[in-house]
Amino acid sequence: MGICPQTPTVYDGRATQKRQSMTLTLLTHASQLLTLRGYAPRRGASMRDLGIIYDGAVLIENGKIAAVGTTDELRKAAKSADDLDCSGKVVLPGFVDSHTHPVFAHPRLIDFEKRISGAHYEEIAVAGGGIRSSVRGVRESSTNDLAKYVLDSLHEMSAYGTTTVEAKSGYGLDLASELKSLKAIQQAGHEWQGTVVPTLLGAHVIPREYHDNPEDYVRIVCDEMIPAAARKLAEFVDVFCERGAFTPEQSAQILHAAVTNGLKTRVHVGQLTHTALEPFAEFHPASVDHLDHLSDPDIAWLARADTVATLLPAANYFLGLGTFPPARKLIDEGVAVALATDYNPGTSPTTSMPFVLSVACTHMKMSPAEAIAAATINGACALSLQHKKGSLEPGKDADIAIFDAEDYREIPYWFGVNRCSRTLLNRQNYLPITN
Repeated sequence: MGICPQTPTVYDGRATQKRQSMTLTLLTHASQLLTLRGYAPRRGASMRDLGIIYDGAVLIENGKIAAVGTTDELRKAAKSADDLDCSGKVVLPGFVDSHTHPVFAHPRLIDFEKRISGAHYEEIAVAGGGIRSSVRGVRESSTNDLAKYVLDSLHEMSAYGTTTVEAKSGYGLDLASELKSLKAIQQAGHEWQGTVVPTLLGAHVIPREYHDNPEDYVRIVCDEMIPAAARKLAEFVDVFCERGAFTPEQSAQILHAAVTNGLKTRVHVGQLTHTALEPFAEFHPASVDHLDHLSDPDIAWLARADTVATLLPAANYFLGLGTFPPARKLIDEGVAVALATDYNPGTSPTTSMPFVLSVACTHMKMSPAEAIAAATINGACALSLQHKKGSLEPGKDADIAIFDAEDYREIPYWFGVNRCSRTLLNRQNYLPITN
């Protein structure tokens, strides 16, 4: 189902310029090459082991990583390769942004301004803001227009070193608009050179027209949206289990429908209020996301489970919250932690994974190494893509970010600027265009 070119596409800063075809490409003289070798999510102390090779090199053949080692070692094995000098650079796996909401038509500026003045959600909604404004924009936009918005966001993400993106629907909230959103994601993903993983989030909130009959909307999600999305439009189904969105019982119903239709699952949970996590175990979610509110039993379950805990600190930052997800406790207790942007128009309008790493370090007390592991190999595990993404080792896709820095700690240190000098994207889109 994938599309794999002979060589990766290279993005220089914010410009997008495709390199001409070469069978072999050799990256040489990296000040630090962060390999993050492995296929399992990093936990505990292993999150601080980046597998650094000094004066590192990577050999790329036909869009895959063929070898990793020192420059001297690989030069002997690849004398005919096209050389890309990475002197004075940090080379690492491309970021895996495992939680985004890119299908929207307009920024939510009313929300932004009203929130600054102290308005609550209900006041913002009355003023014409809130999620309903995004729903209106999506319903009134064409598939092509939405695809263009998504593609622009993907290009911007790649300029910051992101090579794999999970993209959710969720601002249509009716059958036609949710499917339109998924088709827009698919269309944009077909044009972008990175990897896009589409997720159905029809269960984002109850739309206004079903406010008095929420169970009717749950039935539409389960009986209409999910079966339609399962026809090569989505890899995952997500649900927002939260006060004012979907109850644990409704969420379980939706996740059961996803599994029945052969789709993988993930859950928005614990952002505003606490919801016990272990009852979701039967649906084998690849990731549970947000997790601002957790209990000790939740953390104990996560430490035992294969499920990744995806934290989204940019949302807390943008909302001006005084608290952040308990990353330090999660990591110390052995939970596999990932980081993602939560890119969306209402609560996290950022495409920058380096900024997320910076917030994770300064506000959640993650070390720079832990943050990088969370944004690469653990992000890949949150999308069940660890066999292809998230580390630099033979056989994996040649998804690589090159930063203008001599030490990996500079990546979260320099915030508000883009230090990513090049991004190599190995096109690997899993879903074909569907009419």
